[in-house]
Amino acid sequence: MNRQAAILGCLGTVLSAEEKAFFRDVRPWGFVLFKRNIETPDQVRALTAALRETIDDPAAPILIDQEGGRVQRAGPPHWRRYPPGRAYGTLTTNDPLVRREVTRLGARLMAHDLAAMGVNVDCVPVLDVPAPGAHDIIGDRAYGETVDEVATLGRAAAEGLIAGGVLPVIKHMPGHGRAMADSHENLPVVEASLAELEARDFEPFRMLSDMPMAMTAHVVYTAVDPRGPATTSRKVIRQVMRGAIGFDGLLMTDDLSMKALKGDFESRTRAALAAGCDVILHCNGRMDEMIPAMAGCKPLAGRSKRRAQAAMARLARKPEPFDVAAAVARFDAAFDGRFAT
Repeated sequence: MNRQAAILGCLGTVLSAEEKAFFRDVRPWGFVLFKRNIETPDQVRALTAALRETIDDPAAPILIDQEGGRVQRAGPPHWRRYPPGRAYGTLTTNDPLVRREVTRLGARLMAHDLAAMGVNVDCVPVLDVPAPGAHDIIGDRAYGETVDEVATLGRAAAEGLIAGGVLPVIKHMPGHGRAMADSHENLPVVEASLAELEARDFEPFRMLSDMPMAMTAHVVYTAVDPRGPATTSRKVIRQVMRGAIGFDGLLMTDDLSMKALKGDFESRTRAALAAGCDVILHCNGRMDEMIPAMAGCKPLAGRSKRRAQAAMARLARKPEPFDVAAAVARFDAAFDGRFAT
């Protein structure tokens, strides 16, 4: 039986009998973890194994948002505290290569943590370029305030993850940096011209268009499609993400339960897949939302299935050699111990 074009969450630190039966029945492509699912290393390893067992795939993708700063699902006391993206871009050094090195090192340390937990996909890097006066939902999650800073350090982070056996997800395509609202709560509408979007918002994604996975933005770009957010816009996905940006990897939605989207969950799923997303992402683990979302889903097939297979093929069979103690010492020195735990 084919897997369904979906990534789903669960409610707690262990799977309930209902969740096990549901996942066995619907067979999602992958799963996503949040802070509510994380207590200890042993517990997370048991949970990731249990999730994979429900779909009989020991290598199934299991995602997490482990950016550092405000967005870090696994943290102290069992995992170290990581800085937000902006901290890498503001390291006190006259050598931009040092910033790149430390960014890669931070991501490599994260990958070491995540792989040991059974997590093989991290929703990093954030490639949004914040605009002056925009909502701070992106803020210090961005590596810098210019295209070059964001793209350079974003690639360094992606390379660090890949080297450690974890796949990166570039987000939020085609750019959330101008949004004047938090898409968790409201639908942002960006009225910048296409020329402005091309020069600033789309460019980091174009520079990293070779990455295996990307996540959409629940944002309306009136210059491309004034009617609906990128996640459910065939025009934005075809003309911008697949066209101008040139991304041909696996495209997932941002969380379908966010309030930027309207309609019931079956219609949200159908709209996103019809627009050209390869898989939907539903994060909160609520069965009353997942059941209708999966009613609107479909098997992962054709071009989307090939993209999924190509993405997972990018996983390193064996991580590159890594001296953890030396890496921790170098990382802590770079930040003067501010993020040591």
